[in-house]
Amino acid sequence: MPIHFGTDGWRAVISDTFTFHNLRLVAQAIADAMRADANGNEGDLTAVVGFDTRFLSDRYAREVARVLAANGIKVWLAHADAPTPAISYAVKHKGAAAGVMITASHNAPRYNGVKLKAAYGGSAPPEQARRVEVYLNDNEERGRGPNLMDYEKARRLGLIERFNPLPDYFAHLHNLINSARIAEGKLRTVVDSMYGSGRGVIRAFLQGTGVEVHEIRAEMNPGFGGVHPEPIARYLGALATAIATGRGDVGLATDGDADRIGAMDERGNFVDPHKIMALSLRYLADVRGLRGPVVRTVSTTRMIDRLAAKYGLTVYETPVGFNHIADHMLRENVLIGGEESGGIAFQGHIPEGDGILMGLLILEMLAYYREPLSALVEDLLAEVGPAYYARTDLRLRHPVSKSRMTQRLAENAPQAIGGEAVTEVSTLDGCKYILADDSWLLIRPSGTEPVLRVYAEGRSPEMVKALLAYGEKVAKEVA
Repeated sequence: MPIHFGTDGWRAVISDTFTFHNLRLVAQAIADAMRADANGNEGDLTAVVGFDTRFLSDRYAREVARVLAANGIKVWLAHADAPTPAISYAVKHKGAAAGVMITASHNAPRYNGVKLKAAYGGSAPPEQARRVEVYLNDNEERGRGPNLMDYEKARRLGLIERFNPLPDYFAHLHNLINSARIAEGKLRTVVDSMYGSGRGVIRAFLQGTGVEVHEIRAEMNPGFGGVHPEPIARYLGALATAIATGRGDVGLATDGDADRIGAMDERGNFVDPHKIMALSLRYLADVRGLRGPVVRTVSTTRMIDRLAAKYGLTVYETPVGFNHIADHMLRENVLIGGEESGGIAFQGHIPEGDGILMGLLILEMLAYYREPLSALVEDLLAEVGPAYYARTDLRLRHPVSKSRMTQRLAENAPQAIGGEAVTEVSTLDGCKYILADDSWLLIRPSGTEPVLRVYAEGRSPEMVKALLAYGEKVAKEVA
C-alpha cells in the first residue's frame, strides 16, 4: 500500500501499514527533504522529535531519530511523551529546521502517525509535505533504503540528545497566561487528558498556584480505554461523572496529543470549541484589549463573525485544517484563530492549535469573571446567539470526487431550507449554504477518513434538524 504524506503528515493502522520498515522510509524522505532545503548548509541541520502515548510511539520516535542521525542531522529527542504544541514550540525555540511528532492525534487507538513541523513551530506547509512525498516515491523507484545509525553510537557522537520540552514551553506559556489571576480564582478543576500526552501538563503548570487540580485518565494506557481520544461529548462520560460527583467546578479535556480542547461546565454540560473560541475572543478583546484579525475555518461558528463585527475586526474564513489558519498567523498579528475540532491559538503563540494553552485561558477567564462557565456561556448566547450546532458523519463505501461533488451541490443549491432563504453559496472547502438568518449547512468529504461530513449551525434546534435532514439527503445522493 503506498504511503501518502499529506499536509497533516501520514497516518495508518499499526502493524498493517504503520510498520517500523515504512516509518524508516518516511524518516529518510524527511531527512532528504531537510537536506535539500538546507541549500548547502547541511552540517548545521537540527530536528526535534517527540511522541505521544500510543502503542510503540516511543520506539517509533527512536527509529526516526536514528534515521535522521544517520543522515548527519542533530536530533533533540523528547525524554518522554509530550504534547504536540510543546514539541512544536521546541522546534522554534531551538532554531531547528524541522520537527517530527509521532502521533495519530484524536484517531482510534489502532492508528499511529507522523506529523511534520516547520521551523516556525507549526505544521509544515503543503510544499514541504509534497517534497517529502516526492522523495518517498523517488527512493522507492531507485530501490534506496533508509540510512540507519545505532542509537547508542548516535548518543555518543552527540547526534541524538534527549531533552525535556516542558520547561521552555512553560516559560513561553507564562508570557501568554496570567497564572496569578488563575491562582486568585481558586477553581477546583478536573483535567481529563483522555490517556493522551497532555497528561500531567496542566497540573504541572499550575503547581504552586494553589489551584486544586483533579486528574482523570492520566495514566499510561496506549489503548485509550477503548475510545477515540477526542474531546467531544460522546467520549467524555468519565469527565461528566467526575464533575457530577463533586470533584471540580469546571472540566478541561485534551485529545491524544493535546493540540485540541473541549470543556465541561459545573453542571456537566459539554462546552464545545465553538463556544470556547467565541468566549476567548470576547475575553481577549474586552478584558485584555487585544486587537487583530480573527481566523476561523469554514466549519466554525458564525458567532465569531458577529463578535468580530462588534469590535471592528476582520474575519478570514479558511478551509478545514489548522495549517490554513497558520498561514494567516505567519502573515499577520492574528488575535485568535481556530477550528470546530478544538484546535485554537491566540496572539503571541506559535501558529499551532494548543489544548493546554486554551485550557489555561478558560481558567483565567473564569477567575476574572468570577462566574461559573455555564453563566458565561448563557451570557455569550444572549449577546451573539442563539446558536445550535450539530455534525453528522456518513461512512463512504467508495471515494467521492470532492470537486465534482462540490460543483454539483453548488449548481443545485436550494432556494430555501427550513423556511429561510439561501443567500450565499461558498465552495471554499466543500459546499456551504448560508441562510438569511445566519444559519448555515456545510457538506464536505473528510481529508483523513472515508467519511462525508455534514455540518449545521442554526438559530434554533428545529433549524439545525432541518439543515441536517436536507444535508444528509443530498449528501447521500451525491455520494
